[in-house]
Amino acid sequence: MKRKYILIAPLVLSVLFLSACEDAKEKQITIEFMHSSVEQERQVVINQLIAQFEQENPQITIKPVPVEEDAYNTKVITLARTGALPAVIEVSHDYAKVMDQEQLIDRDAIRQVIDGIGADQFYPGVLRIVRTEEGQHYTGVPIHGWIQGIWYNKSQLSEAGFSAPQNWQDITRIATAFNQPARKKYGIALPTAESVLTEQAFSQFALSNNANVFDAQGQITVNTPEMQQALAYYRQLATFSMPGSNDVMEIKDAFMNGTVPMAIYSTYILPAVYSEGKADDLGFAVPTEKSKAVYGTITSLTISNGLDTPEREAAKQWVSFLEKPDNATAWVLMSPGAALPVTKGVTGNATWQNNPVIKAFGTLPQMLVNEFANVQVFGSVGEKNFAAMGDITGSAVLSEMLNSVTVGKKDPQQSLAEGQKRIETLMQKR
Repeated sequence: MKRKYILIAPLVLSVLFLSACEDAKEKQITIEFMHSSVEQERQVVINQLIAQFEQENPQITIKPVPVEEDAYNTKVITLARTGALPAVIEVSHDYAKVMDQEQLIDRDAIRQVIDGIGADQFYPGVLRIVRTEEGQHYTGVPIHGWIQGIWYNKSQLSEAGFSAPQNWQDITRIATAFNQPARKKYGIALPTAESVLTEQAFSQFALSNNANVFDAQGQITVNTPEMQQALAYYRQLATFSMPGSNDVMEIKDAFMNGTVPMAIYSTYILPAVYSEGKADDLGFAVPTEKSKAVYGTITSLTISNGLDTPEREAAKQWVSFLEKPDNATAWVLMSPGAALPVTKGVTGNATWQNNPVIKAFGTLPQMLVNEFANVQVFGSVGEKNFAAMGDITGSAVLSEMLNSVTVGKKDPQQSLAEGQKRIETLMQKR
């Protein structure tokens, strides 16, 4: 009898061992993570974060899917149609609204991650920007952002007797004083091309005058007295800018080479200013008339809809991991100064505070982060973010209108009336 037990015991152990191996295999989860950081140095950072996560969570494998920014939105659509959407996707708040409209986002999983982090850990204004159209959910978990406003050269303004511009009138006075077209010197670098940048820049002046594309009921409000005032002002300001249709490169170059003392651009100008050793000379102002209006974009990590339970839980763990202060700091510092923190955990992190670029700009980076509270964008009214705004921007109605008024010298009132009709027709086709 004893010999039989001796023979059976190894067999039982083998069965248990094989069963355990099978269980381990079943528990091993692989999820894809799609992001736009295709640059080699950024992929190194992301791969290091993946390695750290996998070490802490050996049952989960993260497969990175880097995609060029220009092809990003098309890639999302293609993968969604084939049912192969990655579990976690880095996405701008604008495109996240489109994904939400197509029911590609797991709203509940996103809220659970945000609740785990704590809504109070995000800077005021950040979560408002990523709310869904009805204002009750979120389209992603914010990881970083950038803002846009009026950058100015402190020395140039001071030498001419000006302090930082506080409102529309100050901007006009400064632009007028510096405008010398005969010497190829201008008062401000203003976007006027048929581009998204032009729509963004104009939106700051419009929203600061309480003019929006939608009202709270979702009605189109392009052709209003407030919008007419803003468009007339933008047209006037364009007379102090470089001639022709100016876009990203023209604006940046004009400011960096001293052609203008002011320019409308995003925080992505900071690395260039730092590399030129002019960090101490950079100031930031916000278009202000009836209110302050900062343009801003939030980049989030969103979780795809329709995942099975193990993949869904793995996706939540991965996003929660990336949002931890040390990891989010590493993410933000892939573009120091340009990409702004959205959580207090990053700004309170010694690694962020002691980064050479951040230190060079003194109190400016924290001031810029605080401006998220003043972000206003077309299509956002109160706690509502109308998804249709993405279609309007994509149609180029507003940027074409702005180009025709500033460069083509078309009548602002007529342009607004035509723009209103074009957008109303566009909305009827949705």
